[in-house]
Amino acid sequence: MKKTIDDINVRGRRVLVRLDLNVPLDDAARITDDRRIQAALPTVKKLLADGGRLILMSHLGRPDEEPENKHKYSLRPVAERLTQLLGTSVPLLPDCVGPEVAAQVARMHDGEAVLLENLRFHEAETIKDKRAIQNPKLREQKDAFARQLASLADMYVNDAFGTCHRDNASMITVPQMMAGKPRVVGYLVQRELKFLGETVSNPKRPFVCVLGGAKVSDKLGVIHSLLTKCDTILIGGAMAYTFLAAEGMGVGKSLVEPDLYDTARQLRTEAGPKLRLPADSIVASEIKAGGTTTVCTSFIPADKMGLDIGPVTIKTYAEVVRTAKSVFWNGPMGVFEVPPFDQGTIAMAQAMADATRSGAITIVGGGDSASAMDKAGLADRITHISTGGGAALEFLEGKPFAAIDVLDDA
Repeated sequence: MKKTIDDINVRGRRVLVRLDLNVPLDDAARITDDRRIQAALPTVKKLLADGGRLILMSHLGRPDEEPENKHKYSLRPVAERLTQLLGTSVPLLPDCVGPEVAAQVARMHDGEAVLLENLRFHEAETIKDKRAIQNPKLREQKDAFARQLASLADMYVNDAFGTCHRDNASMITVPQMMAGKPRVVGYLVQRELKFLGETVSNPKRPFVCVLGGAKVSDKLGVIHSLLTKCDTILIGGAMAYTFLAAEGMGVGKSLVEPDLYDTARQLRTEAGPKLRLPADSIVASEIKAGGTTTVCTSFIPADKMGLDIGPVTIKTYAEVVRTAKSVFWNGPMGVFEVPPFDQGTIAMAQAMADATRSGAITIVGGGDSASAMDKAGLADRITHISTGGGAALEFLEGKPFAAIDVLDDA
């Protein structure tokens, strides 16, 4: 257990708060989904109400991939949205480090908040520790950046679960340099660790895991880990066709990873009946809204591809989920953005809500699965929707999170 913001006195203190405000923006720099901002509010409101001087920081997108268009990744829309939601001004500072930033922070009063500009505008934020160990110049660059951030505050709060599996400077190096000062988790990280940790370590049974998405390679680690923890693993999405093709089934033009056929066969052998694959699929010759579809229960024709689980599989999977006592879901069952290939995913969302109503602990692992819950209008009927899809998967794999380990123990 780690100390939380309930264990510290922030009045009159400068508090560096790492949030995950990496929200999607449209071409006009408008926020299209503010879920991550909403998730940060309980921690921010608590610290403001207690008289803290909040220095909020986050990344947004991958500005290093478009250095000529770096301005499009500014956190200005986020600062404006925070101002609206909090009912108090949250100015965006011109950078995240430097003399001007330090001067503005020094002028703050109790109960005020500022937002630092995108951390990833500085290359040092994303220098990986392995590279830094091998290259002293990179290590010094990362340390110098982290030292400037650390010098801004009297205490550190990590409430950015979505990046807890990354070795970014703001996640690990900064709290390391603040040793001796309070370093705690916010309410969001506390909640994530509670639900994910309890689900893995002591699940109510039956414990069912639903895994979808495009690639087996993205889920290999979590499948291996969950084989020893889950009672049933339900496979959907395009990743199912790698398993089916590995067993000799014709899958037409379906997305597969041929280099993982041997691994898929080995997993099936290890799992036995615990790992279930679709018994039928919705197939079409192209991904087109309202296009012609058919149901295949065996071989998929060479000119078609599997784009969703079929009606038999929907019925079977939904029943398994509804009768479970713990459920973790990550990844859609089909191309849920394009009807009619959204039916399997929507059915899983409904089954999750039904299981919750029957007393099950239900967890959705972020990303597309969270979007599917919203699309189905069922997000408020799930026990917990994680803000970090990749982080949630790595946590379930049992991987250590250095960003959590470095914080103060309760």
